[in-house]
Amino acid sequence: MGLGVEAGLSDTIVTTRLDEAVNWSRSYSLWPMVFGTACCGIEFMSVAAAKYDISRFGAEVVRFSPRQADLLIVAGTISYKQAPILKKIYDQMCEPKWVISMGACACSGGFYDNYTTLQGIDELIPVDEYVSGCPPRPEAVLDAIMNIQKKAQNDSILVDRVKKYKGILDA
Repeated sequence: MGLGVEAGLSDTIVTTRLDEAVNWSRSYSLWPMVFGTACCGIEFMSVAAAKYDISRFGAEVVRFSPRQADLLIVAGTISYKQAPILKKIYDQMCEPKWVISMGACACSGGFYDNYTTLQGIDELIPVDEYVSGCPPRPEAVLDAIMNIQKKAQNDSILVDRVKKYKGILDA
């Protein structure tokens, strides 16, 4: 990151680009919301507990409202009956937002290849990171969170605003 300290004023002035400062703060203050429907939801509890501790990565405050979250972790089987609920939750999240598909069922429907089960949440919402496994290891979820942090550090607030206003003007 391009943080610089002016000579002679080492304790008072820090210079950087606005994008870098905003992206650094976004990446280390993720607000996850877990949409847990099956065994992967239980496995996420171990990710948030003391041994693996997602708070080390700035994702400590798990939210229960999509309006307060910027990271959606979908953990478990999603049926077609639950699909509109998941889509509504995703739509209610503020920009920028990221999605982690956790477990075989959320990624591809798992072994539930039938008429009631969505064969991967990417049919419904965009996914940034896939975490495979049944259930996936906590280390794999932490790796996905770190990858989301890298994506957040490469975003641009200017591009986000242009997309937002372009969408408003197109409507």
